[in-house]
Amino acid sequence: MTEKSYDAIVVGGGIAGLTATVYLAREGQKVLLVEKNTELGGLVNSFSRNGFRFDAGVRALEDAGIILPMLKDLNIDLQVVKSEVSVGIEKEILRIESVESLYKYSDLLKRLYPDSDREIDEVIKTIRRIMKHMDVLYGVENPLFKDLKRDTSFIFRKLLPWLPRFLFTIGKINRMGLPVEEYLNSVVTNRSLNDIISQHFFKNTPTFFALSYFSLYLDYFYPVGGVGKLSEVLVNKIIELGGEINRGTTVIGVSPADKTITDDKRVNYSYKNLIWAADLKTLYRITDTDKLADDVRLRSEEAKRKMLGNRGGESVFTLFLEIDEPLETFGKIATGHFFYTPSRQGLGETHRKELAELIENFENCTRELVLDCLERFISLNTFEISIPGLKDIDLVPPGKTGMIISLLADYELFKKIEDAGWLEEFIQEMESRIMRVISDSVYPMLKDKVTNHFSFSPLSYHNRIGSSEGAIVGWEFQKEMPVINKIQIADRSVLTPLPSVYQAGQWVYSPAGVPMSILTGKLAAKRV
Repeated sequence: MTEKSYDAIVVGGGIAGLTATVYLAREGQKVLLVEKNTELGGLVNSFSRNGFRFDAGVRALEDAGIILPMLKDLNIDLQVVKSEVSVGIEKEILRIESVESLYKYSDLLKRLYPDSDREIDEVIKTIRRIMKHMDVLYGVENPLFKDLKRDTSFIFRKLLPWLPRFLFTIGKINRMGLPVEEYLNSVVTNRSLNDIISQHFFKNTPTFFALSYFSLYLDYFYPVGGVGKLSEVLVNKIIELGGEINRGTTVIGVSPADKTITDDKRVNYSYKNLIWAADLKTLYRITDTDKLADDVRLRSEEAKRKMLGNRGGESVFTLFLEIDEPLETFGKIATGHFFYTPSRQGLGETHRKELAELIENFENCTRELVLDCLERFISLNTFEISIPGLKDIDLVPPGKTGMIISLLADYELFKKIEDAGWLEEFIQEMESRIMRVISDSVYPMLKDKVTNHFSFSPLSYHNRIGSSEGAIVGWEFQKEMPVINKIQIADRSVLTPLPSVYQAGQWVYSPAGVPMSILTGKLAAKRV
């Protein structure tokens, strides 16, 4: 059995793993990054098909005082453009251009729900308050990506004046951790209005995180060449700095007592420090704790129980379209990043109850019943629509348009349908119904101009990125979090009970998007 030795090994080549690896390499560590897929980036990835460039995971990036400072700190030049956002309900479409757009959004809601003026005002007031908190939260470049020894002017002119406001704001943020549904139920009596505001968020998303999105819309940017360019420039920097990358390699065993990992080719690697930037459930499933000291083993077993006892969050179903229609046609309707709801009715709590009952009694459900639920789910849902070519014209063939349409989806339902043997039929039904709903409402040209289409289901995400339940932001919000979710103690989120083993990425802080994954990658590297 071959054995290779490293100062540090990073497992998982998503954005957190790439961040950890590049910083370790910069510090002169002999570092190895191990990734199960041949492509790197995880959910921050783009791919080409038939001349169209698509984004496999996230559709745009928000800086959050983290991404751009990181690139500057690493001397990486990444060309970016602003990723403008639109929101739409039925025929009402609004382009988000500034803070003033929030009040245009309020007017839009009042036109659709004329009896709910006071309730809408209350929600808008809360969103505006959260936007001000966001201005403070991301008011300076994250100091973790600054050379504070050399940049003393940053400390005295920006960081120190900002800190008191930051600490005051954190206290307010922590008091807004109740699920967004609970907040809206206390303010909004109109069920449909309630749904329209909240239904594109994961169930029980913390109020602050959910209602901060209007602020994030103004912060979105897009790398020229696709979202995957961010991962690509980090990979190039790792190689430039002498880091090693093993692609197409799956880790099947971790022995913290021996400080070794084993891959699927039965190769052993020894390490001084290990950063796990992949699915945390997998880490605890494959780790051998027998040789550890009793107290360490007991803490590790307790962590394992917590991790395996929690579910990953909701996943998504994503439809990719190749369209024989020029970009200009779509640009007249909305921007290249578009949150659209075809019906003001909203899904209602009924669909969640219906879905839970469907999954629980799946063996007794006919295909017709499942497809009937699917019809309501798609016709009343909210879609995230991305048109990469409206952000970078070089991402599509001349005169064509590529479109990405996503909606939240439940992994367990897809798994049960797969086990029942009719997954392919179900996916075809989803694809055709999504195209019909979108073409009947906002993009009529889809009726006869789609030349090719394909999709990723929650099972695809689970299999490709190794994410439990196909989750895209980490843990389900319906139970007590098994990981840290308070920003003031984010530095502790990278610690594990396993000796010389650290964790990073979307599974280590909840809720975690790209900036927090990058932050935890840097924090883990700093610990090493």
